[in-house]
Amino acid sequence: MNFHRLQNLSRRHFLWDSAAGLGSLWLTSQLAHSSSIALERDQAAPLAPLLSPKDPKVKRVIYLHMVGAPSQLELFDYKPELQKYDGKDCPSEYLEGQRFAFIQGTPQMLGPVYPFKQQGESGAWFSDRLPELAKHADKLCFIKTMKTDQFNHGPAQLMVQTGQARLGYPSIGSWVTWGLGTENQNLPGFMVLLSGGRVPRVGKSLWGSGFLPSVYQGVQCRSFGDPVLNTANPKGVSPKTRRAALDALQSLNQETFRELSDPETITRIAQYEMAFRMQTSVPEVMSIDDEPKHMHDLYGTELGKESFANNCLLARRLAENGVRFIQLYDWGWDSHGSNKSEALNDGFIGKCRSIDRPISALLTDLEQRGMLDDTLVVWGSEFGRTPMQENRNGAKMAFLGRDHNPNAFTFWMAGAGIKPGMTYGETDPMGYLAQDGQEVHLRDFHATLLHLVGYDHTKLSILRKGLHEKLTGVKPASVLQEILS
Repeated sequence: MNFHRLQNLSRRHFLWDSAAGLGSLWLTSQLAHSSSIALERDQAAPLAPLLSPKDPKVKRVIYLHMVGAPSQLELFDYKPELQKYDGKDCPSEYLEGQRFAFIQGTPQMLGPVYPFKQQGESGAWFSDRLPELAKHADKLCFIKTMKTDQFNHGPAQLMVQTGQARLGYPSIGSWVTWGLGTENQNLPGFMVLLSGGRVPRVGKSLWGSGFLPSVYQGVQCRSFGDPVLNTANPKGVSPKTRRAALDALQSLNQETFRELSDPETITRIAQYEMAFRMQTSVPEVMSIDDEPKHMHDLYGTELGKESFANNCLLARRLAENGVRFIQLYDWGWDSHGSNKSEALNDGFIGKCRSIDRPISALLTDLEQRGMLDDTLVVWGSEFGRTPMQENRNGAKMAFLGRDHNPNAFTFWMAGAGIKPGMTYGETDPMGYLAQDGQEVHLRDFHATLLHLVGYDHTKLSILRKGLHEKLTGVKPASVLQEILS
């Protein structure tokens, strides 16, 4: 064995090839005792479509994440009892044993800032901040008692997107794309769109592939300018020249793979080929300029600008072109009340206005095209907001705001596999904690999402350092059967 090969030999490869095959025997025994699903992936075509073990209800996912955590008490979780306590000192039982990001001492309670009304035949509660979305009340399935382990933004965003509060774990989109592949081999299986002017706090780790092959990570796109950076050929480089360069690079990579047998090398070859195909497919799919005027009017798009509306329209285009998992992040929902932009009675109004019409349009558009029958739309954030008004450093704030609440917050889902027009779970009269037995941990949400795409969350795993790693981790998780159609 030459020195160069030894330098690139991983511990796992060494054990596999070791004397008497002991390493091989051990790894084989580990796999034999596992109930996990062995995904047979063609390394040369890592995004080829796969049939999941169960008949999946969901063909594709559009996930809308509101970065910063909008207040459920100003949107969906109506608490008239809380109004009676507005301006009064918070009862001690809500403070004892609780951790807060900024609240100190005894804060005052804050009643609902906006009026609520029941909508549709389902009677779902909506505040007046989302009048267009309220028209779709009977399509939505609300989960009012979501719970997370984290109360700071970065770890909480990782928790909801990867199942862990630490860096280095695969995102939901990566797990789904790894399990299902994608329908369009000229586009990535997992694409990410950003709005709000900033990248989420922990950045690309939210859509990273972690310890899964890197081809399953999300590809970040832009809603204006070049949709994907660096896909166009440099000035003076023709497609023919680019093809020749890729062929030469592929020969070198194949030689490296023959020598070192690292599967990531084959993955990289596939990624280079994907990038070459994307030069043609991405500009066509990612341009909303050719959408008819009535579509722009429906979504409220802003051509040439970054906007959530543009991204919702792009999400529909990506979905109808075979992309498996489309993730939208909209930054700017951190409503502490520390300034006007973070005030429930100021900046929050504009944020609601920016998403109301586009989300309503997306649901309408998907339904009219018959795509809502096999598309799952998810709306949520990293945690919720407290029924107490924030009193940073113990002082009364100039603007209305609420602190972080990991104990109970709202998600909604619509489309494939979901019971429409229902609400699961109820919080206490103040909207602070879930009623007994009604907590839905993020692990349960992850288990439910995987179930909808045809996978058992206990079996979709990858062996890493002797542990079968899963999206739901090692703690108990349950599929939320009550919300399934």
